[in-house]
Amino acid sequence: MGVTTLKEIENILSQEIATILSVDSSKVILDTPFHEMGIDSLSFVELLVFIEKTFNIKLMESGLTSENFRTVRSLASSISRMS
Repeated sequence: MGVTTLKEIENILSQEIATILSVDSSKVILDTPFHEMGIDSLSFVELLVFIEKTFNIKLMESGLTSENFRTVRSLASSISRMS
């Protein structure tokens, strides 16, 4: 995909989460836990599929833990390290 910066990854994730939640991307706060944003199990699966396709990451083999999926910022940081 050619994403090179943490900021770009944060923006891509924020836009997708906003789409999934049907809210404006300005409502997606990088340090807010996903569950507090309204991400439920179904929307979380949507996000996982998006991450695998967009960043070409096999999540089952990635070694990511639940802590990596706490916030947009923590997830973006983890993806950045893998890219």
